[in-house]
Amino acid sequence: MSGPLSGVRVVELAHIMAGPVCGLMLADMGADVLKVERLPSGDATRGFLPPDINGESAAFMMLNRGKRGVAVDLRTQAGVEVVRRLVSEADVLLENFRVGTMDRIGLGWKALSELNPRLVYCQITGFGRNGPLSEQGGFDLIAQGYSGLMSVTGEGPGREPVKVGAPVTDITAGILAAFGVTAALLERERTGRGQLVDTSLFEAGVVQTYWQSAITLASGVSPGPMGSAHPLAAPYQALSTSDGWINVGASNEGTWLRLTEALGRPDLREDIRFKTNQARMGHLQELVDTLAPSFAKLTTDEWLERLQQAGVPVGPVASVGEMLEHPHSLARDMVIEVDHARLGSVRSLGMPVKLSSLEKSELKTGAPVLGQHTGEVLSEFGYSQEEISEFVKDNVVFSSP
Repeated sequence: MSGPLSGVRVVELAHIMAGPVCGLMLADMGADVLKVERLPSGDATRGFLPPDINGESAAFMMLNRGKRGVAVDLRTQAGVEVVRRLVSEADVLLENFRVGTMDRIGLGWKALSELNPRLVYCQITGFGRNGPLSEQGGFDLIAQGYSGLMSVTGEGPGREPVKVGAPVTDITAGILAAFGVTAALLERERTGRGQLVDTSLFEAGVVQTYWQSAITLASGVSPGPMGSAHPLAAPYQALSTSDGWINVGASNEGTWLRLTEALGRPDLREDIRFKTNQARMGHLQELVDTLAPSFAKLTTDEWLERLQQAGVPVGPVASVGEMLEHPHSLARDMVIEVDHARLGSVRSLGMPVKLSSLEKSELKTGAPVLGQHTGEVLSEFGYSQEEISEFVKDNVVFSSP
């Protein structure tokens, strides 16, 4: 593959989401990501069915495209030794097991850094390597609760807690890990040595609270849920139209004045309750109640056209299906075709970062079937065909026919 990380070899001993997201980011940048799955069943997301495409897990295929698949039984010493050989020539190792799991099987940071001093070892856990919660497992729902994120998500005070709909701490932890890995690789160019990269779902949730934490640190008061509204600016939220919902982002004085003009309500500019952003925030429900009758008069499409012409930030509340089919998603290559070994061409999400040096690929490789590249990879690392066959016979590894 081409790309800024071309020539970087990554061993991904990760499962489900956070670690595989990190591996996906690195693979999109050109790294050779070897996804090592544990036997007998591989990554747990292979069993996340439905949805599936002819028996292949849609969840697994989404996060593991562009990687080569190796299947190893880590319950055997021979399997552990296979991984150690892969790591001995790797640049990066990714793992997202509970703290201590990799140490117990001889694949922890200390052991592998002694084996390969240039190794960048990336560990993603629920709560990090240290601290009173470090032993707890990593689950997005639990991390959203601990991080404070869930306390500011939902319709409003007195309503039941609501988590962010997407597994945002898993995804963000994977992105943070990819950032940490690339920074560590850059530093290795100066020092010649690898290092440990440590991040967690907890921290991934905490960084989503920048605005709310700023409020709390300044005032001593923890903000609560506000529905779609913004904690610092108004009106900046979803409003009901005659046939649906629309997001309106009049978050500064200029856009507020343009909104009153588009609404035909210049009188709102002089209303003492709405004259400044501070006043609007202090009378937020009154502001929404005042705007609601106007927005209910037109359809979402009519408001989109009117407010866009007026220079007011505006957009629809799109379904996932509408987003995937939107011309802008297609223009930005966020929906791509990948080539799967069993299914042929499969649609997937594309790369969210574009680099001028990275040419658009007309066809990317899809996620591997279990053990698809086991023989190929082991051969690259010096194992003979006889040794590989013996491993397969002894169930140390699995190689897809």
